[in-house]
Amino acid sequence: MTGPLGRPPPPFAPGSVSIRLYPHNDLDAEAVVAELCTQARLALVGGFDGVMTSEHHGGFAGYLPNPLQMAAFFLEEHPGGWAAPCPLVLPLRPAALVAEEVAWLDARHPGRVGLGVAAGALPLDFTAMGLRVADAVPRFVAELPRIVGMLAGRDLGELHGDPALQRCSTWPIPVLSAAASPSAARRAASCGAGILLEGMSPPERLRAVCSAYDRAGGTRPKVLIRRTWLGHPDPALVARQRSVYESYAPGSRAPDQTISADGPAELAELLAEAQSEAGADALNLRVHLPGIAPGAIGEQIAALAADVVPRLRVLLAARIHDGA
Repeated sequence: MTGPLGRPPPPFAPGSVSIRLYPHNDLDAEAVVAELCTQARLALVGGFDGVMTSEHHGGFAGYLPNPLQMAAFFLEEHPGGWAAPCPLVLPLRPAALVAEEVAWLDARHPGRVGLGVAAGALPLDFTAMGLRVADAVPRFVAELPRIVGMLAGRDLGELHGDPALQRCSTWPIPVLSAAASPSAARRAASCGAGILLEGMSPPERLRAVCSAYDRAGGTRPKVLIRRTWLGHPDPALVARQRSVYESYAPGSRAPDQTISADGPAELAELLAEAQSEAGADALNLRVHLPGIAPGAIGEQIAALAADVVPRLRVLLAARIHDGA
């Protein structure tokens, strides 16, 4: 499958299957980077379309303070596939600075860089930077259209002379906006961003988000995150991780949305069904849970790449072709 002028499909493309990687915080910093690069290699060589990493600070369990830098590490080591900080907490840094850094990374790795952004909700991320979490959403609302426009080579203002940003007018860099509500979906649609659908909500709730995006004229990718396991994950570890999320994002939560099965064909069918039910058009899989050893995560990535992703890609392509 290729895109315009023989290029591979861009990051987040409909029908794509990517993986979300997380650090093992029981390792030291050097080992964390080495292990993540190993896992990225397993995924990209094995057949995943791309790799995402996401942001929190202060050693928050399973997250990185530098997802864009980590994407650069992956891209330098592996000649195929794409990488994206997704989501990056946009209000922590000027949108223009993010645009410059992403555009120059794509100049080094043409067509292999994407960006996902979110407002953020973890207080530590803001207080550590001397910012107020109360300002996160207003700042995000103001900056989202700017980052999307700049990465399409528009409205560059004082940065109009930057050659990497100029290049984006010909080769725009796709942007996803984290969307957990219809209003967030409409905001993304209005500025030309795709949407990133979080992994804890049931498909019926996310379908309302996707429907709002479509009705608002959104035409970019709708990417569904789902925790996945070939076999059956430890329910105690799943419950513990859910409690971490609920500690800073309180409210009623749906039952666990982990998708698991004993066989690859069944797992591919279940994932394709979840994507269709949500109204999404691409999938981002997660296998990491704090408490699972790096070796077990690597085994999952390799098994999913070899046995599940090829089946899943066929199913997704058929559903997209049929308009499901």
